[in-house]
Amino acid sequence: MTLTETSTGRPRAFSDVLDILSARRSERLCLGEVVEAFGDRAFGPVMFFFALINLLPWPPGGTTLTGAPLLLLSLELAWGRETLWVPRWAERISIHRETFRRLTRRFMRPLRWTEAVSRPRLYFLTGGFGQGLIGLACLFLSAVLVLPIFGGNLIPAVAIGFFSLGVMQRDGLAVLLGWLTTAVAVAVLFLAWKLIVAGFQHGIDAVQRMI
Repeated sequence: MTLTETSTGRPRAFSDVLDILSARRSERLCLGEVVEAFGDRAFGPVMFFFALINLLPWPPGGTTLTGAPLLLLSLELAWGRETLWVPRWAERISIHRETFRRLTRRFMRPLRWTEAVSRPRLYFLTGGFGQGLIGLACLFLSAVLVLPIFGGNLIPAVAIGFFSLGVMQRDGLAVLLGWLTTAVAVAVLFLAWKLIVAGFQHGIDAVQRMI
């Protein structure tokens, strides 16, 4: 039984479902519990769940594990699946519920504000073709998350968070913010690559001068 509807049949806000999941007494929150809670609406919430996890200050290589499930989710979204399929092994991925509570408390105020101001709009950005493009963008961002880059998780995770909110709320404005943040991520990666190449070339030149 999903938590996305109240007893009267009205849709429950995403933030309210997070409150219910946070209030449960078991020690850990697993992905399968999140998927079960949101049911047919699980695509956006589960992606948002992993975006929150990837915002944590992981050591280099930590997001290789936390970003990997997003690769599967992004592929499904790009493929055009209507409902989320998660393999059994992925359902067991979990975090401490207290960690989840801290994360939700940190983001609850902006999330509730977002829910208050967001509404279905710019439908072409969240329709079938739009969601396919979102899936491809999230696939790229997830691949960046998987790379062991120190501090490289922040911008891609924020972009995936915007895309997730856009999918959940059918809000094209959130999707536009996701595309803007993706552009920032691409620019940062390009500059980082240029610096690495320049540093490598400088090292080669220094060695040649020594020889």
